Amino acid sequence: MIHITRNIAIDESEIKQEFIRASGPGGQNVNKVSTAVQLRFNVTNSPSLPDDVRKRLAHLAGKRVTEDGVLIIHAQRFRTQERNRHDAFDRLVKLIRTASERPKVRRKTRPTLKSKRRRLETKRHRSEAKRMRRPASSSE
Repeated sequence: MIHITRNIAIDESEIKQEFIRASGPGGQNVNKVSTAVQLRFNVTNSPSLPDDVRKRLAHLAGKRVTEDGVLIIHAQRFRTQERNRHDAFDRLVKLIRTASERPKVRRKTRPTLKSKRRRLETKRHRSEAKRMRRPASSSE
């Protein structure tokens, strides 16, 4: 079990990992050893996630979620399988933790009377300054 929050824990059997060859650092081993990790987690069919978290996770992950609802995390930052595996798991946990936080509800506010008056006074002052810059007209 991977504990995400107090309420959310994911069974490791829900996560599939595959080791593939990575580009980048590795020297001569880069073409021989499969050090990169591809983590797959089925977001839509996961019994561990509540519905609201599932929706937010799919939205947060964006293009990393396939049409089938599978989240794919690709980790190849390090030269060893083990470090890449931990990196991928950490990124998955961080993403789910972020999705589990409820967004703040925005409450509409109205400007105060004083702020309205201040805005109008500033506009009046600005208008007066610009009017004074104009050349004097002959009709006055």
